[in-house]
Amino acid sequence: MKSNVWKKDLLYPELSYTINGALFDVYKELGGGHKEAYYQKAVAIALKEKGLSYIEQYYVPLTYKGISVGKYYLDFLIEDKIILELKRGKLLSHAMIEQTKQYLIATKLKLAIIGCFTQQGAYPRRIINHDLRS
Repeated sequence: MKSNVWKKDLLYPELSYTINGALFDVYKELGGGHKEAYYQKAVAIALKEKGLSYIEQYYVPLTYKGISVGKYYLDFLIEDKIILELKRGKLLSHAMIEQTKQYLIATKLKLAIIGCFTQQGAYPRRIINHDLRS
């Protein structure tokens, strides 16, 4: 698709499209029902095949007044722009969505994608950090 067909307010449309394609490629070959760790290994291969730069299990410290109070590990940080989290199952709990929003806040990034693998397919869901949108 050409970039002029994307919605003007869509964040990182071409990169998102490529990431979603990687998720669909993995599902097409593996199908549903596998452990999340297996999907993560397969997605890493698919991202690499698509020429994307990424860091797997990206460490994000959480600090308060300069003191570490916690840490996060993101499944993937892609092109220093998008967080990709992988889940099994189609239903996303409120807690999963809120956790991903916290990742966005901690990293000061604008967009995360939660890639859900089910028996029926791969379902990407975009999560926006509205605080950084403007």
